[in-house]
Amino acid sequence: MIAIIGKKAGMTQVFDENGILQPVCVIKADSSVVVGERTEARDGYQAVIVGAGIKKGRGLTKPYAGQFKGGLTPTQRLVEFRDFDGEYQVGGALSVAMFEGHAVVDVRGESKGKGFQGVIRRHGFAGGSQTHGSKFHRQLGSSGMAATPSRTLKGVRMAGRMGGERVTVQNIRVIAVNPEQGLILLGGPVPGARNAYVVVISAKKGKGAA
Repeated sequence: MIAIIGKKAGMTQVFDENGILQPVCVIKADSSVVVGERTEARDGYQAVIVGAGIKKGRGLTKPYAGQFKGGLTPTQRLVEFRDFDGEYQVGGALSVAMFEGHAVVDVRGESKGKGFQGVIRRHGFAGGSQTHGSKFHRQLGSSGMAATPSRTLKGVRMAGRMGGERVTVQNIRVIAVNPEQGLILLGGPVPGARNAYVVVISAKKGKGAA
């Protein structure tokens, strides 16, 4: 498994090898640094700790700062990747060149927060008739029961907070990789808002290599 931390820079369009214009999402991943590693002998498993961005001194706690040894600059994001197969060196940077030759990748991020939403937008309820005289348009409707147990059961879909959750989109096509500028162009939906941090991982279920 290979992975890297990047920022969702936005969208643009490029021509593919067949001359067809393709919309792409640009991931800028030029600041990923290997902060540390876990070993079988010491920790019982193998993993790599990768950081991205620069974290200012304000709000930097001692436990968090203690993970950056050897003069490393504290990073805004810190992610641990198990069973990392790529070449790395503690204190060195990771390059997007690792993804050259990969047809698809998985992208993990935090979805856009949409605030408090009703059941129609949050769960796709159909709602009631929109005609005049109907008193049931976009409401939830009955959620409980009159008979036993005469209460609302757990798990009933209702209105509530929507978005702002950890989301993984699998098998996104890799359109192009630009190691010089640290860019990955993806032909698919990437979770999160612009400038949000995302994690690009080699695909687990799709065809990882072209």
